[in-house]
Amino acid sequence: MNTKDLKYYHKLVQLKNFSKVAQEFHVSQPTITNAVKRLEEEFHTTFFIRDQSHHELTVTNNGLQFDQHVQSILNELEVAAKDIANAKEEQILFGLPPIIGNYFFPPLTPSMMKMDLMPRLEVYEQGSAELLKMLRHGDIDVALLGSLVPINYPHLTSQTIQKFPINIIVSPDHPLAQKADTGVYFKELVQEKFITFDESFVHNQAFKTMTRINHICPRVIYKSSDVHVIKSMVAENIGISYITSLAVIPSNNIVQVPLLDTEKPEFLISCVRRNNKAISPYQQKLWKLLTK
Repeated sequence: MNTKDLKYYHKLVQLKNFSKVAQEFHVSQPTITNAVKRLEEEFHTTFFIRDQSHHELTVTNNGLQFDQHVQSILNELEVAAKDIANAKEEQILFGLPPIIGNYFFPPLTPSMMKMDLMPRLEVYEQGSAELLKMLRHGDIDVALLGSLVPINYPHLTSQTIQKFPINIIVSPDHPLAQKADTGVYFKELVQEKFITFDESFVHNQAFKTMTRINHICPRVIYKSSDVHVIKSMVAENIGISYITSLAVIPSNNIVQVPLLDTEKPEFLISCVRRNNKAISPYQQKLWKLLTK
C-alpha cells in the first residue's frame, strides 16, 4: 500500500468518476483503476460497484468505512509533514485569541525574550473556538485558549492556568451602573440592548448559556469580533455587553456589574498542546513558562 493509492481512493469516493480523478492527479485512468484494484485485493473486499450500462459508480459500505480510515491516515501524514518541517526550523505554531493576547499575554513576554522563545513563535490570532479546531487538526502546536469548562479532547493535553468572572459591562451613564457594588440578576436584563461577540468567541457561548438558563431572549443589536469596538460602543451607552473582567481596564470608561446568579459561567484560560507530537526543547520551555 502506498500513499498515492490512498489519495486516489479518497478522491474517487468523493467524485465517483475514474476519469475526473485521473484528470485531477494528471495521471492515466488505468493508474486509478489499478490503485483501487490493489487496495481491494489487499483487503479481500469490494469497495466500488461499477454499473457499466449507466456509467455509475457506487461506494459499498466497506468502501465508505475504509474511506474514514483513509482520511485519518492522510490527515496524520499531513500533520507529520508539518511537524517535521517546523522541527527543522525550531518554530512553534502558537495560537493566541485576541482578548488573551491583549490582556493576559503581554506580562509574559519579557521572560519569553530572555528564554529566546519570542523569535520561535509563529502566532495565529483567532477566537478560541477556531484555535481549538486548528489544534485538533494539527495546524498549530500550542495555544492559550479561553473556555467555559476545562478542555478535554483526545490527543490534547490541557492545563487550566487562571479563571476570571464574566460580568455585565455598562456605560457610567447607564442606570445599571448604580448596581456595580450590589450586582444584578441576568433575568433582569431582558429589556436591555446587548452588544455581543460573534460565534467564534467563548463569550458568545457564555451569553447563550445565560439566556438558556434564564429562559429569556434579550435583544442583540450588534455582534463583533473586536473587543475594542464592543467596549467603545458600551462606553457610548449604545448598549450593554457581557465580558470577562480580564478585558476591562480603568481607561475603558465602563462599569462592571457582577451577576448575582448562582449558576453562571467563568472565563477559563488554559494552556493546550497536542500530545501526539514529540515536544521540542523550546516547546517544553514555553509550556513550563505558561503553566507554572
